[in-house]
Amino acid sequence: MRELTADQIRASMVNASEAEIERMPLPGLHETVWADREYLGWRDPAGSPRGYIVHWVDDRPVGILVRAASTALRPGIGAMCSLCHTPQPSTQVVMFSAPRGGEAGRDGNSIGTYICADLACSIMIRIVPGTSELTLMRDELIARRSAGLQQRLENFTANILKTA
Repeated sequence: MRELTADQIRASMVNASEAEIERMPLPGLHETVWADREYLGWRDPAGSPRGYIVHWVDDRPVGILVRAASTALRPGIGAMCSLCHTPQPSTQVVMFSAPRGGEAGRDGNSIGTYICADLACSIMIRIVPGTSELTLMRDELIARRSAGLQQRLENFTANILKTA
């Protein structure tokens, strides 16, 4: 992923009001390892249900405001993030909803999907079991997972930007 500035992040938001963008807390951008990310994702550190996803689409950053559901999946079952396709305990996957962009979002239209609760899919796809056979294919495996994550994120973003 290419590096982003605070101004680029704020300007990239496609489904948030000006007030929401103004209140948006930013992560520590100076601490971000950009080469190991497909997108920048973070939750509001104040404990609100808000989260943020920013990624590059063509040559421009696109930011999405997401909100975590107030109810969780039943504990003790497995779940899978729809972006990184990583199976995890249900407590680590949350239903997030995102208002559609433009007038559709202002009219209350939104879409939802299950995503890693901490929005750290870029980290999850880089966790590879330590067997000797997989060590040899680690880079190829991560590249495949990365491509899938990026494609699913682009599809999610395209659905948010649909006007009808």
